Amino acid sequence: MEPILPTEGRHVLHLFFRLEHAQWDLLSPKERLEAKTRLANLVKDVRAEEGTQLLTLSMVSAKADLGFMLVAPDLHAIDRIGKQLALSLGPGMLLPEFSWLSMTERSEYTTTEEEFAGSLADEGLAESSEDFQKRLADFRVRMDKYAKDRLEPNLADWPVVCFYPMSKRRSRGQNWYALDFDARKKLMAGHARVGRTYAGRVRQLITGSTGLDDGEWFVTLFAQTTSDIKAIVYEMRFDEVSAQYAEFGEFFIGLQLPLDALFARLGL
Repeated sequence: MEPILPTEGRHVLHLFFRLEHAQWDLLSPKERLEAKTRLANLVKDVRAEEGTQLLTLSMVSAKADLGFMLVAPDLHAIDRIGKQLALSLGPGMLLPEFSWLSMTERSEYTTTEEEFAGSLADEGLAESSEDFQKRLADFRVRMDKYAKDRLEPNLADWPVVCFYPMSKRRSRGQNWYALDFDARKKLMAGHARVGRTYAGRVRQLITGSTGLDDGEWFVTLFAQTTSDIKAIVYEMRFDEVSAQYAEFGEFFIGLQLPLDALFARLGL
């Protein structure tokens, strides 16, 4: 079967399940071991696939019990692995509570090379100068890394993970898409400045879901503590982009755990 690949980037699937404990309790000890081994082998095999990443999470609160975050280039792989995960503990064991399909993508609001060169000229640097060319070369390296990190991310192994969908408002007087590009870019630059103050404390992955799922983006935040998650989301809400134009969906918190610890946490 021919792979279905995006023009650039990766497909991303978030899956959150509820464990049917009553069904699990009907299994014999041997059947339980076989089920856990089946999931463990699946996770190992998926993680061995080229360009594929899979996180296993214990979901905090009663919204869900078990979560997976899957990143892979091929949509067929996303579909296949998602269905295998849902059946990994056996029929009827994992009940779907939430799912979201999205793709990694570039930001259209990043500084262009032309804009950066203009800022150097504004500082009085001549284009032919050594300093100008060095700083421009450094800028290209930074932007290449930024684009790669957005399109082909290496998911952080930090323990606390926050998930939520987000869209931009189209209300009368608050229609993000009625603003011209320059206005949107200026607003997003301020938004990004707030985010950069959390460097080293929160890692962020924003994936696009327009036409793929019910909203426009899905946000995944990685942190060492819930305090940093709470702080960045709270502070961002005062930024004009969020205060005037953002609509948020349901929030989920997960804890990254290895499978043996996850099985123990779930009581399996």
